[in-house]
Amino acid sequence: MSAMFRALENPNYRLWAGGALVSNIGTWMQRVAQDWLVLTVLTNHSGTAVGITTALQFLPMLLLGPYAGVLADRYRKRVILLWTQTAMGICGLVVGLLVVTGVAELWHVYLAALALGIAAAIDGPARQAFVSELVGPDRISNAVALNSASFNSARLTGPAIAGVLIAWIGTGPVFLLNAASFVAVIISLFRVKVSQLEPSTPVVRGKHQVMDGLRYVRQRPDLVLILVMVGLLGAFGMNFPVTNSMMSAAEFGMGPEEFGLLGSIMAVGTLAGALLAARRSGPRLRYMLGGALSLGAFTLLASISPTFWIYAAVLVPVGLASITFLNSCNTTIQLSVEPQFRGRVLALYLAILQGGTAIGAPLMGWIGTEFGPRWAVAAGGAVVLVAGIASIVLVSRRSQKTLRERIRGARLRRRAAQPS
Repeated sequence: MSAMFRALENPNYRLWAGGALVSNIGTWMQRVAQDWLVLTVLTNHSGTAVGITTALQFLPMLLLGPYAGVLADRYRKRVILLWTQTAMGICGLVVGLLVVTGVAELWHVYLAALALGIAAAIDGPARQAFVSELVGPDRISNAVALNSASFNSARLTGPAIAGVLIAWIGTGPVFLLNAASFVAVIISLFRVKVSQLEPSTPVVRGKHQVMDGLRYVRQRPDLVLILVMVGLLGAFGMNFPVTNSMMSAAEFGMGPEEFGLLGSIMAVGTLAGALLAARRSGPRLRYMLGGALSLGAFTLLASISPTFWIYAAVLVPVGLASITFLNSCNTTIQLSVEPQFRGRVLALYLAILQGGTAIGAPLMGWIGTEFGPRWAVAAGGAVVLVAGIASIVLVSRRSQKTLRERIRGARLRRRAAQPS
């Protein structure tokens, strides 16, 4: 099998990847349906309402993420995933039934987004760490990249399918289809051969386990840099559901088909980035920094795009840059963090990424509503670009300091070796 797909040689990973792909398609369909439902059916093109919905969906990760990481380190990840995937499927089912029966109100969507966010907060660290149990350390980098490829393959097809279905039969059935898609991943979890997993040693119950994880991160400057950048980019550079919905509907006057198409076009870039990452043997700092810098630059370019189709085309490199950055961050954590801390560090990573999205989404929505969608896109791009430049300067100074220390140490060793 090609080196790009070597993790698929593992039967357990193939089962998981197949079920996750079906579920991811449903998830992307629901994301488009949810945003369109809030933006055009339940409100009069309120970007603020879309931002609040997004915030409610991602805020639980910020609040519960560290504790979810402790659960992932303490209990069997497969069992956690069975419960969380079932809960997320039920959320889609409930909203779908409310919409189909014509009784859905905005507060229903808010409540469902919050419930979905709570389930996802518990699911995220266990799902990320479960990859290490499926494939082992020699294929983690490839498996992480293939997970991103699967997610972005779904992102390529899901929004386009959702756009067509929304125009044809409405948003309610799309929620119901997403609920049904969770059956695939639940079946794959039941069929995984537990005897072939490579689980880490469970962390025994104890006090201050969340604080132990935070102290571990604080002692690692490389992890601190990753988490700070992830927070900034999550808040200002990756609120695509909010900015794309406003640009599509309010700025360019397009319908649900075109809005769904934006997600699929952007997925061309993210899928390409994920496949390129799958070819690499491991993470490199320059890909993380280059991804951040490119994301800011291309987002600014998107903000001044004169037509819908030029805006859509610029989303391809935006997607490529964003996934290059995120893959580098995720793989670095998977490979460099000690196994007994992996769940907690991944939980903190997801909490900051999704928590940043939760904080930034209402702000981006408010800017778009008050000043226009282009200003929201431009503001996000400017913050990301500045963060990328600042990180490059910081890393360069640290590298120069390390180099000077190595040269000074070599000189001292030579002097010590000289005969007196």
